[in-house]
Amino acid sequence: MSAESRPLHDDEALIARIEGLLAQAEHRDNPLREPLAQLFEYSQGQRARLERLVRISDGYQSLARSNSLTLAERYDRQLRRLEKLARISDRYQKSLRETSEALKEASLHDPMTRLGNRRLLVDRLNEETERANRKNAPYALAMLDIDFFKAVNDRYGHSAGDEALCKIAACIQKSVREYDLCGRWGGEEFLIILPETTLESALQVAERVRQQIGEMKHEFFPGRITASLGLTLYLRGETYSATIGRADTALLRAKAIGRNRVEVA
Repeated sequence: MSAESRPLHDDEALIARIEGLLAQAEHRDNPLREPLAQLFEYSQGQRARLERLVRISDGYQSLARSNSLTLAERYDRQLRRLEKLARISDRYQKSLRETSEALKEASLHDPMTRLGNRRLLVDRLNEETERANRKNAPYALAMLDIDFFKAVNDRYGHSAGDEALCKIAACIQKSVREYDLCGRWGGEEFLIILPETTLESALQVAERVRQQIGEMKHEFFPGRITASLGLTLYLRGETYSATIGRADTALLRAKAIGRNRVEVA
């Protein structure tokens, strides 16, 4: 839709949405917030300057040429001016949309590991639960926790721990299937959603993730890091919270009986 046919309230709604996203407390520490806020402020300033220039130009042209231009000539000039403004407005709207999309993307991902955050995981859990009930095709859920991770932070420092978490997150992402979703649930816990998957197939994925983490080499400290996982299937009609609770119980059992293993609920 061009600028001359787009309703004004659409522009105002988009600006209000971006201002709302920038004002949300959850975005304050996001590294993208400050440059995106500056871009938005710059865009608003450019828009105001453009409007002032148009008013000045209109007044000057009206005064200097109104007596010498024919009606057809004034119409042609006005049409060209509107076409130019439409092109400028379209570029401005594109910039606002890109800013809005960048803020939305940042709000759904963990800033350190770049994996999906809890908000994205919950949104996906709602979708998979609705689909599982509609199609009678349950999804699998794996809760993963890094073994003895506090000892890594205590002994080698939080910088080394953060490096390890980022490397583990990338390892999980590479080990799951293309249509699976893994995200950071909190701290050193990760959640893996496996859509329309049998327990046998989910167990193969979980074991592959566990093995790949255990085989990783860490340049910033000696030794290796292992992970424990709790795995379960969604049961039709239950809430996703109940499924998470069952996966978490299986995870606790895996840690209690030796760690570095996958336990199935």
